[in-house]
Amino acid sequence: MSISSSQVLFDNGEHKCVSFTHLVKGEGVQANQFLIIHGKHAAIIDPGGDLTYTPLTIEVLKYVRLQELDYVIASHQDPDIIASMPRWLAHTPCTIVASKLWARFLPHLTSAFMADRIRDDFSDRLIELPDQGQDIPFGDTVIKAVPAHFLHSVGNFQFYDPISKILFSGDMGASMVDDAGEFVTDFDRHIPHMKGFHQRYMCSRKVTRFWANMVRDMDVSMIVPQHGSPFKGPEMINRFLDWISELDCGIDLLTQSSYKAP
Repeated sequence: MSISSSQVLFDNGEHKCVSFTHLVKGEGVQANQFLIIHGKHAAIIDPGGDLTYTPLTIEVLKYVRLQELDYVIASHQDPDIIASMPRWLAHTPCTIVASKLWARFLPHLTSAFMADRIRDDFSDRLIELPDQGQDIPFGDTVIKAVPAHFLHSVGNFQFYDPISKILFSGDMGASMVDDAGEFVTDFDRHIPHMKGFHQRYMCSRKVTRFWANMVRDMDVSMIVPQHGSPFKGPEMINRFLDWISELDCGIDLLTQSSYKAP
């Protein structure tokens, strides 16, 4: 049975959120890409690199014209997040949105050849997010850039859509599963698919607790990570928040024996 590459997460006729879960082929890590459409406005979150640029473009064109793309938004700097940035700048009118910490690093993704094709000054097409986050104007609504630093990147954001109430959570909540389009329905069975990732990539339990407390104060209907399956509804969301708040991870697990010269 074939698996669809796209899944509509929300659609009220004027506002739509779409997830693309099966565009990575070959040996690259599975990654989800996201499209938010509001009227004649469109934004892509975490488009990935060259591995996903062409298939993602084909899928996006089923929903919007590339000339309607307002933003390409990056949760952090990893190649599976934003390595395709030069191609989006060359072929669309988009503005890049990313942490201010990565403003001087992102140009390293662009070859001299691509820089000549882009023509515009990169700084004119970049929104540098401050550490506290901000509202990103999106037609008559906004996309909220929510701070999630050290989860796992030092300059890390998640993106909250107040209309659909979806939190696009980047690496937080990530899992390695066969079908990333399926919502988590059995939390206990899902834990082995995400525990090792969070223990290695998340900074510490102190930080995950700060994050979980923030999310509990938000009106969230789904948590949709950049890898693996999404969490939908209060039961699964609260199970995840409780679990991540108590998980020893990152520096919690280190000892002096972790730092010995080979």
